[in-house]
Order: sequence, then C-alpha cells, then structure tokens
Amino acid sequence: MPFAWKPAPLPGAHTTLEAPGGATLRFYQGDCVEVLRAIEPGAVSAIVTSPPYNLGVSYRSYHDALPRASYLEWTETWIRAAARTLPPLGSLFLNVGAKPTDPWTAMEVALQARKHLELQNTLHWIKSIAIDHEAAGASAGLERDLAVGHYKPINSDRFVNDCHEFVFHFTPEGRTPLDRRAIGVAYQDKSNIARWQTGGRDKRCRGNAWFIPYETIQRRDTDRPHPATFPPRLADYCLRLHGLSRLRLVMDPFLGLGSAAVACARLGVSFVGIELDEHYLKEAIERARRALDQC
Repeated sequence: MPFAWKPAPLPGAHTTLEAPGGATLRFYQGDCVEVLRAIEPGAVSAIVTSPPYNLGVSYRSYHDALPRASYLEWTETWIRAAARTLPPLGSLFLNVGAKPTDPWTAMEVALQARKHLELQNTLHWIKSIAIDHEAAGASAGLERDLAVGHYKPINSDRFVNDCHEFVFHFTPEGRTPLDRRAIGVAYQDKSNIARWQTGGRDKRCRGNAWFIPYETIQRRDTDRPHPATFPPRLADYCLRLHGLSRLRLVMDPFLGLGSAAVACARLGVSFVGIELDEHYLKEAIERARRALDQC
C-alpha cells in the first residue's frame, strides 16, 4: 500500500532505493523533528529507533552531553513529533541504554514518551548471557556452563558488567495487536504442544527477553564506525512482532548505520530513515544497498 506525504516536500531529501515488490527505502539528511513534522499524520506503521542517550558518547555531528533538563525537553519534542505519525494501532520500539553511574536515563526517556503514548511492552535486549548447564536442564544437552555474546567489561568494584539494554514498546492506545509467534520459539518439552491451546504449531511467544549478540567484527573503525548501534536482527524482531502484514511504512528517525533500513530491505518493507550526520547516512545507504543486492 502506498504511503502519503504532506503536500510540502520533506526537508533534506537524499537518496531513494527500490526494494523488491515495489517497496522503497528513502533516506533524509537533517534534523529528525523537521522531517517528522512534514510527514502526514498516521502514515507510519512502526518506528524502530535508538536516539542518543546523553551519556557523553562521541558522535560526529551531535553533542551528547546536554544538561539533563534540555535533553529531556528535546526527547519529548521528537517523541511528540513521532507519535503523530503513528496510526491508532502503530508501534514505537524505542531502544535506550544507560551507564552504571547514570542508571536513570532509560527510565527518564520512557517517562517523556508516557506523555504521548502508552507503554505496551518492556523488552530486554540481552547482548551477553551466561547459562549454568545444570540450570538449562537435561534437554538442553549442555555438558558445561555456557557464556555467549559480547559485552564491554566494566572495571569497577561497585558495578557488574552491563549486558542488556531496554527496548520500550510504545503504542498510541495500548491495544496494538501483535504477531507473538512470528518470533516464537519451539517448545523444549513437546508435550506442551498438546497441553496448551497456543502450542498447535510448536511455537510459543518468545517473551520479553531477547538474546541478540553483536556480530563479530575485525575492526571497529570500518566494520562498525558508529559509537552506538543495534544489530539489524533487533529491528527484524520488532517488526515481525508488530506484524509484517500490517507494515505499510517503517521509520527510524535516528538512522545511524542503518540497521533498521537493512532489516526493511531484507523484509521488502518501505522505509524512511533520517540522519543528521552525512558520513553515517552514506554508510547506512551503502549497507541497505548491499542488503538489497543479497535479496
């Protein structure tokens, strides 16, 4: 289904890529609030994004250390602009992290969204996890403890290593239907297939803890030249959970390296990405183009 813009052209138009099945991937360089305000209300089915966390991260074109009040005011501004682009059954998947010495960031960002949207689900993106083989149970077949994923070690006698981030699922009315088994997992105990009404296809809801590690890279400056990004698989999970059949247009107002664009390219879903930094934008477009070439 085509999507519509306001009569006025969007600011900062940059590049359009054609995806299979008639979908388009559009990329804009500029301030996300300006572009969001130019989009027709209700035109965006789902937003998957991760804004700057205001933790002093070194971005190329953005100062990530605003006074807390200014940062939260800006957060409410862009969330208000994003919320108006969603239809009543739309979704905003908002990935927010924190740091041990400033643990309230994610919660304070969520509270800004509360003024405009309902918090329907709180998801946990698990980057690294350790599983004791005894706790996994005999059916898992583990002969030793298992530690998988990637994390940044914290050299501190006060804090543990930080191995997860939040993904807040906001919706306009708190009643957006989800395709819960689109990212479901098979039952380990197959007797549950007959026991539970929802077990007919040997799939259960994955729940709100998603283990999605980063891909192993050789060089950070070339393979992941952005200080804060999420894997395309995280965006893929969000979009499948929302329901692919109800996706008309997906958006990421903080595009970064384009993980959400890559996910949409692979899924054949129309997409709009907004990025302030020209270098990151070019990298995102190239990654999306490579994903399309592999389809």
